[in-house]
This record gives sequence, C-alpha cells and structure tokens, in this order.
Amino acid sequence: MFHIEKMQESMRDKVLPMVQEFYHSDAVCHPVKSAVLERTFEDAVSEDPLLEGYVLMEDEEIIGFGYTTIFYACEAGGRCMMFEELYLKKETRGKGYGSRFFQEVMKQHPEVMRFRLEVTRSNEAAVRLYERLGFAFLEYDQMVLDR
Repeated sequence: MFHIEKMQESMRDKVLPMVQEFYHSDAVCHPVKSAVLERTFEDAVSEDPLLEGYVLMEDEEIIGFGYTTIFYACEAGGRCMMFEELYLKKETRGKGYGSRFFQEVMKQHPEVMRFRLEVTRSNEAAVRLYERLGFAFLEYDQMVLDR
C-alpha cells in the first residue's frame, strides 16, 4: 500500500543512493557535488522547516523521495511551494504514485497560493505528469549566483 512519510535521519542509507541516481539522470541538467546533496538531506531532516523531506513508501519499502520548500512570491500574492525534487524508483513508476505525492502534499498546505517546480523538457514523462496535474510552463529564464 502506498503512503508518504516525513524523511528521517535513520533513512539516510536508503535515500542518498536514490538522490545520487536522480542527480545522474536526465531530470538534472548539471552536476551537483555529493557534499551538497548530503547537506540537503541533513537540512531536510533537521528541525528547520525551510526544507521538508518526504519518502514515498510502498508497503514498508522506501521507493522514492521528494523535497519541498515554501517562500513568498509577490506575483502570486502569497506563499508558494517549490517542489524541489521528486524521484521514484524505475520499477514503481507508472503506478500513480507521483500524482498521489503531489495531491497529498498540496492538500496538506491550503495556505499555498502557487505551486512551482522545475523540469528539463527532455524529461518527457515528467512533463506529461505535471501537465496532467495542471502545471503549465512559466516562461521565465532563471539566473543564479551561487555562493
């Protein structure tokens, strides 16, 4: 049976290999250092609510993970949630678990005015999922300045 749980430190050895696989897939357009991925996991399981980590479960097995963060956006006039990452093991894709993850997290956050995510256009299966859920492309180019 599918369900979602909050990510815990005790899940590190199950989650980090999936994080590595995600960051070496066509879902990501540039490399990210392992130290950054480990720090992100640590932030997701910390007491700081800025980054929330979730595990997707099939029965009692971890089959995926997701990260979310909330921020304010003036153009939305309120809080926005960024779905930072969503990963499912290959053998569990196509079962509706991705849709269920989005629906359950959105339901838990009625205060959120806008939901956002990033997707590489070459990740066609993800684009189809997101469009089925009602997401549309927001034609902004992003700029970054990393520290």
